[in-house]
Amino acid sequence: AGSSVEEMEFNWDEYLEDTGATAAPHGSFKHVDTSLQNGFAPGMKLEVAVKSDQNTYWVATIITTCGQLLLLRYDGYGEDRKADFWCDILTADLHPIGWCEQNKKILKVPEGIKDKIPDQEEFLQRVLKGACSAPANLLEGLHRGKNPLDLIAPGSRLELQNIQDSLEAWIVNVVENVGGRLKLRYEGLEDSDKFDQWLFYLDPFLHQVGWAAQHGYSLQPPLAIRSLRSEADWQEILKKVKEEEEESSVPTDLFKDKPVIGVHSFSEGMKLEAVDPMAPFVICPATVLKVYNDKYFLIEMDDLRPERASSQRYVCHRNSAGIFPVQWSLKNGLHLSPPPGYPGQDFDWADYLKQCGAEAAPQSCFPSLTSDHGFKENMKLEAVNPVDPEEVCIATVTKLKDSYLWLQLEGSKKPVPECIVSVESMNIFPVGWCETNGYQLRPPRKAIVNKQKKIAVVQPEKQILSSRTVHDGLKNQELNSSDSVVINGKYCCPKIYFNHRCFSGPYLNKGRIAELPQSVGPGNCVLVLKEVLTLLINAAYKPSRVLRELQLDEEAAWHGHGETLKAKYKGKSYRATVEVVRTADRVADFCRKTCIKLECCPNLFGPQMVLDKCSENCSVLTKTKYTHYYGKRKNKRIGRPPGGHSNLEVAMKKPNKRRKRRKHFFVHKKKRSSTSVDNTPAGSPQGSGAEEEDDQDESELSHSLAQDRDKRKRKLRTFSFSDDENKPPSPKDIKMEVAEKLQLDSNPLEWSVADVVRFLKSTDCAPLARIFLDQEIDGQALLLLTLPTVQECMDLKLGPAIKLCHHIERVKLAFYQQFAN
Repeated sequence: AGSSVEEMEFNWDEYLEDTGATAAPHGSFKHVDTSLQNGFAPGMKLEVAVKSDQNTYWVATIITTCGQLLLLRYDGYGEDRKADFWCDILTADLHPIGWCEQNKKILKVPEGIKDKIPDQEEFLQRVLKGACSAPANLLEGLHRGKNPLDLIAPGSRLELQNIQDSLEAWIVNVVENVGGRLKLRYEGLEDSDKFDQWLFYLDPFLHQVGWAAQHGYSLQPPLAIRSLRSEADWQEILKKVKEEEEESSVPTDLFKDKPVIGVHSFSEGMKLEAVDPMAPFVICPATVLKVYNDKYFLIEMDDLRPERASSQRYVCHRNSAGIFPVQWSLKNGLHLSPPPGYPGQDFDWADYLKQCGAEAAPQSCFPSLTSDHGFKENMKLEAVNPVDPEEVCIATVTKLKDSYLWLQLEGSKKPVPECIVSVESMNIFPVGWCETNGYQLRPPRKAIVNKQKKIAVVQPEKQILSSRTVHDGLKNQELNSSDSVVINGKYCCPKIYFNHRCFSGPYLNKGRIAELPQSVGPGNCVLVLKEVLTLLINAAYKPSRVLRELQLDEEAAWHGHGETLKAKYKGKSYRATVEVVRTADRVADFCRKTCIKLECCPNLFGPQMVLDKCSENCSVLTKTKYTHYYGKRKNKRIGRPPGGHSNLEVAMKKPNKRRKRRKHFFVHKKKRSSTSVDNTPAGSPQGSGAEEEDDQDESELSHSLAQDRDKRKRKLRTFSFSDDENKPPSPKDIKMEVAEKLQLDSNPLEWSVADVVRFLKSTDCAPLARIFLDQEIDGQALLLLTLPTVQECMDLKLGPAIKLCHHIERVKLAFYQQFAN
């Protein structure tokens, strides 16, 4: 690549990096979340073929959903996650509850839980009492495996209430469906797009065919198009629609998540402040012109000009966005535009109400506003251009007031002033929504990036790809195995929940964790997990330390995708390559392992929401001892310590000794690609004195380790031990001396589980070797064991635990004397 600067295709990742901005959290776009739900929900039950015996079935519960994939657990496993498995709705043998009985199929307990269920009939009666079955229509027939949203296909018909008169509605045809955003054309105008509208399918004014008749509304074409055809033509069109109703109908349960319209208390003549939906850039005085019923009323934007030919009117309901009580603008420091024809520029509500002989709508008429939505100034998102609804543009939040955002649109064909939208608007979308749904996002003007700066770093036989490359690759792959889990190019990662009540561990700040959004996603696996990890890094006491714990271990097997993450701490910038998984079936395991790596509760974040009580019983834990917490886990495994090599590199340093600056933290041990021109070491602070802070952290930790070790040594000196009585043959790499002191031929940090077992068998603690083998304790884990850990994790009494720790201390002492330099 040359050094020339050239215009490239727009890329959100690069744009956010270049502008230093952040993306609005996915969880703030509730309508998008709803659109991704496939009709299945955690907790639903179904009958599933048993893998080991395809002729038998058993009841399973849905743990989480991901497009056309379901994560299931056979009933009887309780809280045990080990037997969870993914199923593709399109190919798996799945059925609603009761199907086996109807079709004379065998329900039989799987082998793995046979001993837990002595009475099958009694068990089924108990677990199925009051249970919710997965919907039969989503498991069988034409709708099987389809996202309900995809059933709104071009040609489908809906009914749209008239924005000028809510007591009327007319049929509209779906021309296009972009992720739930529908391009609609009035029935009878098949050859004209002049009156087309774009609405999200959850819009309160959009309904299934037949809605008007059910609720006593009339089916009439809007006044704007009524004169285009004769009355006889319109009646003929209605007749045709009724005949074809079954073919073009949309499932009624698709609209079950629509916002409920409450009862309003407005009266005719009341004054209020309102945003004109046809030009949502200003707030103006408005009047309740007409009340239709207890749900709908008509608002007119005030206009005092005597020559006005028409005025802006639109139907509202209690929860309509953009209507405010009198004086709302003044209280929030916003400009209220006087009505056209108002004398002077200094508008005063008291004078105006007196002049009009009107009353202000009371505060009780309006919905309560909230600031708890996740949006912040300078965040980026994607938004519909109100002047040209065909356009979806990059938008920046420039201002926030209660439940409203001021957005500056970039890249629109014609410049647009800052527009005012509700945080619950269905015309705003998260970063990447257009790309995911195959719709053109208007890029910013002169979107220029330096191609040379963005060259990927090539690992040995591995390539770190850009998020865009991964996303495109995922979109085009087919769902043909458990490893390929992208569904028709749409979102693939389930929603990741932050379970704020769970134990946050020593690295993460509990207060900052509490400020995180409730969830992130769903979305592309790489992008969602990258956002989750970025949020965790920013919620740390020392973001640089968490980044170090998460960094990719180059010696480990490559299972996912390398992403560069950044951290800022005390004015310095750090970056490191972190491995994230690419497919939904690995997300749960990835989240759990990352939690353990960060020494927090394994449920702190992941695709499962912790409602009342955490299954890990983490509420009893403190930040002082992770080993105490780990010992409380059900299976009481020790294994390799969380944090991997990073923590142990610290342990290798001698305490109380000034060390040279370590240049390899956050830096790949292999050489970087010679084509890269970004010469800052990966993960180094971008400035002088880069690693001073981390060195300080490590010195503190080394000192702490040394004090802990010395304390244990003093305590253990009160006991007498002898290896001479039970001295068996030494393992191949250990030379035993007559004295207590060990002479090691190899570094314990490099010992495998087998080496650890071999060492134990050479001591009088040989009977305990089996525990170390079962719990896969290698050399690194061995060096971190302490007396409390051994007692709690291995269920040992004090005497045997002290004897074992004596041998561990001898290994530690030999390690510090021989290899810590």
